[in-house]
This record gives sequence, C-alpha cells and structure tokens, in this order.
Amino acid sequence: MSAPESQPVGLLAQFETAADILHAAVAVRDAGYKKWDVFTPFPIHGMDDAMGLKQSKVGYFTFCGGFTGFFFGMWMIWFMNKHDYPLVVGGKPLFTPLFAFPVSYELTILLSAFGTIGGMLLLNGLPRLYNPLFKMPRFKKASDDKFFVFIANSDPRFSDEKTRELLQHAGASSVEVVED
Repeated sequence: MSAPESQPVGLLAQFETAADILHAAVAVRDAGYKKWDVFTPFPIHGMDDAMGLKQSKVGYFTFCGGFTGFFFGMWMIWFMNKHDYPLVVGGKPLFTPLFAFPVSYELTILLSAFGTIGGMLLLNGLPRLYNPLFKMPRFKKASDDKFFVFIANSDPRFSDEKTRELLQHAGASSVEVVED
C-alpha cells in the first residue's frame, strides 16, 4: 500500500524584518487576496491596517452574554421571591431591583466572560488541533526571529506562479510550497 500523496495547501514566504513583513502585507492586501495570514514573533504596530482587518465581532458576543446575565439574574430573583417562595420579611416588598442587583451584576460579569471566550473560539475556528504549517521546519522560526506570510491556494486569486512572483517582489527571502 502506498502512502497518500500530499496536497499543496498554499505558499509560505519568509521575511527578515518587521518593515519587510508590513510592506508584504500591504502588497498582498492590495493584490486582492482574501485567504492569507501573517505570522510574526511579536505584535507589529499597524499590521491590522496593513492586512485590511475589520473590527472584531467578539464584542457582540460579550454584550449578548452580559445582557443575558443581567436579565437572567433579575428574573431569577423576581421568580424566587415573588412566585416560588413568597415570604414577606419586615414588610419589605417581594421584589425590588435593589435586592437583585448583586446577583445580576455577578451574572453579567460571568456571562460576559463566557461570551467573550466562546465568541473568540467560534470566530477563530478554534480549537484547531492541526495546521500543515507546523510540518515546515522553517516555520519554527516564526516564534523566534522570522516573519512569514501564508497564502492559501483556496483563495480565488491564487495562482502558483503569480503568487510566488508577488511574494518575491515584496521582498521574501524564501518562498516554499506548503503541503498537507
């Protein structure tokens, strides 16, 4: 039985400096690629703009979690005090938002945190346990001192020859095919 043939998944280009990778990100963005990413050993100021990234949608998940937590806390205290076990103590009302505020506040924070983590995992497609880039010996330097741009061949604009030419023109010190 023969081993399955590996399929190319894209091109990986290595750059030497932060300025080079920033220039390359602008070039790839301006060329119209959509399925690509940049890997750097440290955050680079202005990279989001250079890649053309939009504002994150994680905040919507955070807001929905906090909103749910607040109103669930209010509803829970109202239900327990008004219907489930109505007990008048010292002539106080069966429900007032002042009594329910500490529980609602804590549930707002808790469910906001869960919403943030859940939204981040969902929008990032995590957990992703395998990435073909991990097999590339050169890619190990991405966490040390090298900068990389990866363009997936599933991108509609991807052409092996033209994409390689673009990356080399942008200043890549090496361009390799990534196989799965």
